[in-house]
Formats: sequence, C-alpha cells, structure tokens
Amino acid sequence: MVSLEAGEAEAGTTTMPSQSCTNRVQSPTKNSCVLRGSSSLSAQELRAHLAAVIRLENLGVLLGAGASIAIGGKTMDELWKEFSEESVKSREWLENQSFVATNGKVNLETLIDALEIARLEWRRLKWSEQLPELESARADIMRKVVDASVLRRDWWKNQSVIENESEDLATHRRLLHKLSAARQPGQPSPWVFTTNYDLAVEWAAETIGLKVINGFDGLHRRIFSPHNFDLEYRNTLARGEARFGTYGIHLAKLHGSLSWKLDQSETVVEHSTSYLWHDLSKFLGGDDSVTPHCIVYPSTGKYLRTIGFVSGELIRRFTEFLARPQTCLIVSGYSFSDMHLNRILASGLRNPTLQLVVYLPEVRFKSGMPDFNLCNEWFRKFAVLKSPQVTIVGDEPTAYFETLVGDLPDPAVVDEQSERIRDMIKKLQLPMSGSRR
Repeated sequence: MVSLEAGEAEAGTTTMPSQSCTNRVQSPTKNSCVLRGSSSLSAQELRAHLAAVIRLENLGVLLGAGASIAIGGKTMDELWKEFSEESVKSREWLENQSFVATNGKVNLETLIDALEIARLEWRRLKWSEQLPELESARADIMRKVVDASVLRRDWWKNQSVIENESEDLATHRRLLHKLSAARQPGQPSPWVFTTNYDLAVEWAAETIGLKVINGFDGLHRRIFSPHNFDLEYRNTLARGEARFGTYGIHLAKLHGSLSWKLDQSETVVEHSTSYLWHDLSKFLGGDDSVTPHCIVYPSTGKYLRTIGFVSGELIRRFTEFLARPQTCLIVSGYSFSDMHLNRILASGLRNPTLQLVVYLPEVRFKSGMPDFNLCNEWFRKFAVLKSPQVTIVGDEPTAYFETLVGDLPDPAVVDEQSERIRDMIKKLQLPMSGSRR
C-alpha cells in the first residue's frame, strides 16, 4: 500500500517536510516520528500517505485549541494558569467550595457547567449568601475564555484589518485552500470540525472567497437550519480543469461559538462581529453587569430547550461523517480531553474505510519508539490498539498545526479527458514531424 501511495503522490506537487522529520528519512524504522499502526513511516512516506487519503470521497479535519495558538488562542491549561494567577480570590473560593481540587488539573468546560448548575440551584433555594461569589468566579472564568477566543481585538472592531494583515491567518487559509482544491469533480466539500469558539476558520475562508456552510441560514436574522449542511455550491459554467475543487466548506463548531447568541425567543442566532463587540468589550473590561450571551458549551441552564438542538445536530453530523465510506479525518491541535468526542472517534474506526491522521506533539519518539506518557489516559489506551487505520505524527515541532499544513500536498489539477486529448495530439504530431524530416 505504501508503494501505491507513493506513486499517487508523485502526480502532485508536495511541500518539503519539516527539518525534524527530514533528518529521519534515512532510517525510518529507527528514527521515524510517524507511526501507522505498528509500522514507522518516513517523512516521504507520510507525505505520500497524505496525498492518497485527501483524495478519498469524504475529507475532513478536526481542529482543537492548538490550531489557534499562533494567532492568540490559548489551551485550557494555559487559561486555568492565567486565571489562577490573576484571579486569586475566585480561585481560592472555588477550592474552598470544592468546585476544584487544590493544585489539581481542571477541565474548564466541566467547571463552567458545574457552576451554572449550582447557580440555578442556589437561586431556587435562595442561598443568596454565596451566590455573589459564585457569579463573580464564573464571570472571571468566562472572561478568560472569551478573551482567548477573541484572538485579536482589532479584528472585531474592523473586518478589513484581517485582509490587510494577511500573514496572521495564512496557515488557516493554506489549509482551507489545500483541502478544497484537492476535491475531485463530484466529490463533496471538505468538513471542518472544531472545538474552538474563535472565528479563525470563518475569517480565513472569507478572505479567500470560500463559502462557509455552518448550519445557519438567513440574511438579517441567521438562525440554525441544519438542512443547509446537505447543500453544496457549484459553478455551472465550470468545464475541464475548472471542475476540480469546491467553492465552500462545511463548518461544525462542536463546542459553540462567540458569534452565537440566544435571542429573546431563546433561539440560537448568529451575529456579526461588529454587532457583538460592544457587549464583549465591556465584559472583557470587567463590567459584570454586561452579559455577552455568547454560546459556549456546555450551558446546562437552557441546554434541553435550545442549545441541545444545535449541539445534538452538530454531534450527529460528526458521527455520520465518520461512518461514511472512503473517509479521511485529519486531527490537529486537539488534546483528546473531550470524552464524548473521543468515544465517537473510537466508534468511527468500526468503519473499515476510515483513515485517521493525528498530529499530536505530546507523542514523543525515542530511538524510533513512540512514548505516550505525556498523552492523557484515553489516548494511551487508544494508541495501544495500533490500528492500521490510524496514523500518528508526534514530536515537536513535527506535530504542530503549521507543520501539518505544510505536509499536505499542493493540489494537482489534472483533467483526465484533457490529458487523453493532449496525449493523442502528441502521438499524431510525431509521424508528421518525422515526414517533414
């Protein structure tokens, strides 16, 4: 299979591998930073494998917090560290009330959920004594989450700044361009699944003219209409090589988005950044009286009535995608800390035609042998399976988001019918040139 993939890769143009992998090509069995099943791959074999799998019928990526670090995003561990250092009073109150363990690792999304449950219950029981401290601690945590998800504040104030500062979203744009341009005639648009609340994917797509199908529909009032995921953009005038590629992407924000709000009728509505920035900026400035009302999962208070519909539909689409025949999912920046998504990924491997490519810096290679000690417990158990459907890229910086985008091959646009015609013309020209001599 490796030889077949290598042959396919030669048809296109690929980018050079990162230096950390380049030095390992000479002896892939001993010094590789890539593991597929129980076999090591060299950098060249990895690029060949990527060139093959991105041509499968269904193509998607799963992006976590690590994909946004270079443009101002933060991981959950970094957010908790900043919160602990800057909001000492709130952290101590959370520890005293047993919401978090002292010096323990915290899942911020689980903590926000627990605080929301407690807030609603304490209001019902009229426990007003501790309620102000709870709401203050919750606001401090949410402020950190929102601040990290904003990425760059000037992008919210003026959309044209994003186009002028072209290098900031260059990696995201390259990813979307490579995924969409690699699609063959008749193949569906690529999917982007993300656990991030930020708008990096949407902004990157807009600056290169890609349509974003995120489930919301409408002009002046954009509400969630999941049937939009079943639609595609096509150029009816395209012929020949122009039929390659797609004109849009499907975007599923599995944990919510800063651009979503609940309106007065408790309907999830998507708004523009300029509309939302007024409340967000006041909240980030320390004004707790201004609630940004952004949808950041989980939110137990209104989950079953409103948000549950959106979240459930996005999770269903993710599960359905992994079950499709001839599917490739590339994972980057995701720490495998969401057990719900982990179970979906594990069950997806029951699809024998699914190919999973994971870029995870926590996986370290020592003398060609993978070391999973820095990974969480779930991924360690997952990696022990050594499934040939799973390719793991480890080590720093070999497994960073920027390296993944560089490893993906540039699209090779070759129209089979046009190629046959060109070959026929060449064959016809050879006798003519010989007779002239």
